[in-house]
Amino acid sequence: MLKITSKVISYLMHPMFLIGYVLFFLMKTNKYLFGFPNDKAAGLVLITIVAIAIMFPLIAVLMMRALGLIKSLEMEDKYDRILPLIITGVFYMWLYINIRNNDNIPGIFTTFVLGSTIALFLALIINNFSKISLHAIGAGGVATIMLMIVFQWTYGFTDLMIPFTSVGFRVSDRMAVIIAIILAGAVGTARLYLKAHSKDEIFGGYLVGILSQMIAYLIIF
Repeated sequence: MLKITSKVISYLMHPMFLIGYVLFFLMKTNKYLFGFPNDKAAGLVLITIVAIAIMFPLIAVLMMRALGLIKSLEMEDKYDRILPLIITGVFYMWLYINIRNNDNIPGIFTTFVLGSTIALFLALIINNFSKISLHAIGAGGVATIMLMIVFQWTYGFTDLMIPFTSVGFRVSDRMAVIIAIILAGAVGTARLYLKAHSKDEIFGGYLVGILSQMIAYLIIF
């Protein structure tokens, strides 16, 4: 049961999905941060972001596996991670270049994209010496950006509606930070339980994720 739970956590908190999660949270907590003139414009921009940050890297990795360029999608061998890291880093740089001067995209989201890009290339360098945990890098980055978002760019609460109903409930944004920190701990624990990484690789990942977002914040703001 613990093994299944650890795998589920690893899949749900895969670094490739995190930009989408942060974007969704920002839109739910403070949609006025985005300067879209209408819903159609918003939809086009959001589809573009999701495509560049998630779909294209995922397709690229699947193609690498199909062509035998990597041994498995889990990339247990650190050398298997080199090409995926480079390709994903290029897509993240492309996304950052496209949104950095876009007034419709809030600076804090641009910060997260830049921080994720910095983290990816740091991971690529460190990967030559140690199989640093990409999951921990992502989790540390999300926890850091959530702290920044909640204490500067939200109203202190979020109204969530149950789909296909008129029923909703109000949730404190502080709870989102607590959840992000708990999830970061759960990710590290899951990776350790699955014997995917050592403690040093997990804690090193957290450190890289946190520092990358802090550097990005100083650059953007």
